[in-house]
Amino acid sequence: MIYKVCSRSVWEEIRTLTSWNGSAHDRRDGFIHFSTASQLEGTVRKHYAGQTDLMLLAIDADSLGESLKWEPSRDGDLFPHLYGPLLISSIEAAQDLAMSPEDGTIDIHGRLRTL
Repeated sequence: MIYKVCSRSVWEEIRTLTSWNGSAHDRRDGFIHFSTASQLEGTVRKHYAGQTDLMLLAIDADSLGESLKWEPSRDGDLFPHLYGPLLISSIEAAQDLAMSPEDGTIDIHGRLRTL
């Protein structure tokens, strides 16, 4: 699984589509940014700190085919980048995403809702 974080309003919009070209940030960079489970907490802290009403989308990386590239990014870690639109049918599950007020950690296990 790989993961995409977005606002609830973006999720409500894209779930009615057949494909999505990513956020303004994604389109500017030329690919859709994803994170693995181990990268997710750093991604949320860096790009979504202090935001509320976030959603976590779970995508089967194998379903994205050759358009998914693993490229070095933060600290040289290989991140999944999708060069092309995300088929909404590739999103296997979604959940509300909240950071712990105590330590800023997130929990991605046990609450994913299958679509």
